Amino acid sequence: MPMIALQPSRLALAAATLLAAGCAGRPAPATPPPAAPVATRDTARAAATVADHGAMDHAAMGHGAAHDHGAGLPPVTLPANSIVTEADVRFMQGMIAHHAQAVHMTRLAEGAGASPRVLKLARKIDLSQAGEIALMQDWLRDHGQFVPDTASWRTMRMHGMLSDAELARLAAARGTAFDREFLTLMIRHHEGALQMVADLFASPRAGQEVDVSVLANDVENTQTAEIGLMKEMLAELR
Repeated sequence: MPMIALQPSRLALAAATLLAAGCAGRPAPATPPPAAPVATRDTARAAATVADHGAMDHAAMGHGAAHDHGAGLPPVTLPANSIVTEADVRFMQGMIAHHAQAVHMTRLAEGAGASPRVLKLARKIDLSQAGEIALMQDWLRDHGQFVPDTASWRTMRMHGMLSDAELARLAAARGTAFDREFLTLMIRHHEGALQMVADLFASPRAGQEVDVSVLANDVENTQTAEIGLMKEMLAELR
């Protein structure tokens, strides 16, 4: 997918910095980025509606079915001449929840007796995805849109996300069993993110705004590389 040839924006430059930092293997931050949803007159109603979705069949939702990223969220209102589309907004909102679940998964590794190699990978994913969450939240604020917080993964489920039962199984695993579960489930989780990127670029006029384009391409490039690495690591465990 070609990148848009425009002057890099603040978010684009920050995304590039995060990617470089992640490759350097710096330790993960101690806490997730702060939850800071935008205050709108629809926010409270949206939160209640999204919470109702928590009773849905998460097992079915976690295996790549097509999901409406905007279900239960406030409507998207954009200027008539805006290059930003509703698909761009929903991608950013959905990817916040998707990344937030991945961060939750990585932080289970610390107390699960994960191998040093898996623990290093988990910290790298934590660092890069927690940072991207903050960037996406800033982008949504800048465009006057509803901003999901870092707990949104509990009620928003998209391609590749884990069910409650799968999360419980991962949390209970220890040692080599944890490594195997983590790698297997994170591969699927990453594949779901790649599907979200594909869906974005398949939407009419979507992915043309420079920050959305940069973020989507970074997700695709980074997570494709990580899938390859995790498949190698998983094969070595079998």
